[in-house]
Amino acid sequence: MTRKFLFVLGSARPEGNTEILARKAAEQLPADVEQRWLRLADHPLPDFEDLRHDESHARARPRPEGDNEALLLDATLDATDIVIASPLYWYSVSATVKRYLDYWDAWLEVPELDFKNIMQGRTLWGVTALAHREEEVAEPLIGTLRNSAAYFPLRFGGVLLGNGTRPGQVLDDAEALARAKTFFAQEAPLARFPYDTE
Repeated sequence: MTRKFLFVLGSARPEGNTEILARKAAEQLPADVEQRWLRLADHPLPDFEDLRHDESHARARPRPEGDNEALLLDATLDATDIVIASPLYWYSVSATVKRYLDYWDAWLEVPELDFKNIMQGRTLWGVTALAHREEEVAEPLIGTLRNSAAYFPLRFGGVLLGNGTRPGQVLDDAEALARAKTFFAQEAPLARFPYDTE
């Protein structure tokens, strides 16, 4: 099966440090691996509404068609590997990435999709640039992605971390660039919640 990587770009600015680091890692992918890059700022989603327990919304949620939600849904379903490329904003993913992940919940409510079962076994990766030298501050972001993967469960390849504040500064992080060379080559185990003991 041909691997298809979807890079979900969640930065508030184009070609920021996170995107640069993600592209450095993507350069190492084999030529036969398909890559698709989508910038969430170019495909904005409306505010997420949780209608699961709204009695006035008793009918099943329809499959989205012809809008940004449909585009992102189809791209997600088509991918074998989903890469969340989000800068560390207030110690977690960006607002656009959080909204995109909120829509995963909506897609679980579309009966014809069988979203949870379709997603099982695919791989979720993360890439982030942070201003801190202490990588521990990225733990909330890592936890968000790891636990999202564990719900389905997906395989989780971890998060590639780089340091950079000013545009292009991540290119000065030699350790991050070295990790980028082998990041997507590593084995991605099935994600588990931290409290799982089995």
